[in-house]
Amino acid sequence: MLNKLEDVPSHWPSFLKEIDQAFTAPVELHCLGGFVLDVLCGLPRPTDDLDYIAVIPNYSANELEDVAGRGSKLSRKYRLFIQYTGGFSDYPDSYEDRLTPLDFDLDKLSLKVLEPYDLALSKLTRNNPKDREDVKLLAAKLKLSFKTLMERFEAEMRPYLANSGWHLNTLNLLWREYFLE
Repeated sequence: MLNKLEDVPSHWPSFLKEIDQAFTAPVELHCLGGFVLDVLCGLPRPTDDLDYIAVIPNYSANELEDVAGRGSKLSRKYRLFIQYTGGFSDYPDSYEDRLTPLDFDLDKLSLKVLEPYDLALSKLTRNNPKDREDVKLLAAKLKLSFKTLMERFEAEMRPYLANSGWHLNTLNLLWREYFLE
């Protein structure tokens, strides 16, 4: 995993530094999606958004959207944006216990990312072709275990998903081939 802001692909460093400078108090983001895949394993396609599922403190969400959300001044300047996806993503119940900080030496903005198994499972319910390719890349680059993925799914997602049988079939029929046993 990259741990220097300068190592992050594209023009993310300047964008993130300007967000950091816009805040007067600490803000923590729990991140997932293409940006995290890019940081973890060099996503071969560019992404123009940084998805997050939580902002701490919660009251910073509106300010974050104003500063770096879609259509903001920074978004127009860098053609990048930050976006809340918590209402559209499913992820393991105890993901917060496994968050990994990105040490980008920013003063106020703290980025924490889902660990690889949680990141893979966050793509399960949408499961479009792009998500499947993302999971395939993640599993191959980081040599993830299907057994570990299934244990996490059974313990922390299946009890909360409405169509858990459907998702179990997706895991067993489509995703199994991406992972080591």
